[in-house]
Amino acid sequence: MAQKIHIAIREGALDATPAFAFVSDASHGAIASFVGVVRNHHEGRAVSGMIYDCHDGLAEKALLEICHEAINLWDDVHIFVEHAKGTLKVGDASVVIAVGSPHRANAFDACRFIIEEIKKRVPVWKQELYIDGTQAWLGGSKLDIPQTKTGCGCGGCGCGGR
Repeated sequence: MAQKIHIAIREGALDATPAFAFVSDASHGAIASFVGVVRNHHEGRAVSGMIYDCHDGLAEKALLEICHEAINLWDDVHIFVEHAKGTLKVGDASVVIAVGSPHRANAFDACRFIIEEIKKRVPVWKQELYIDGTQAWLGGSKLDIPQTKTGCGCGGCGCGGR
């Protein structure tokens, strides 16, 4: 059976409905999903929303790599992953993951693997908006840029990484 992957970075709050249609298959007996939503508090502060930002190309590349790794670990899965970008309100969906599989264990395990890897590896930056009108950037995933043999992290332009 052909593997199916859908990944996207979308502006605004996400809708989980298309995820289930994408991963559904008559030979699959399980769909596991994860929907991350903006919560109304963080570390004792009242939150009104969140701004998500990313470099679309780098984020999509990382999402695709994670999905391919999941397919290598769990055979015969269909994967849907979308991450939001822009300003979201409390309760809005910021990430939607669905995995269809013939068996529930693989669906659950692949879904968990994908969200954990997204949190570690996908360059998405979050700015929390607080009820009192202030805002703060939250720690995110580190952007790993491979260094060239000269030690330059900019792609090998000869600047020596300066």
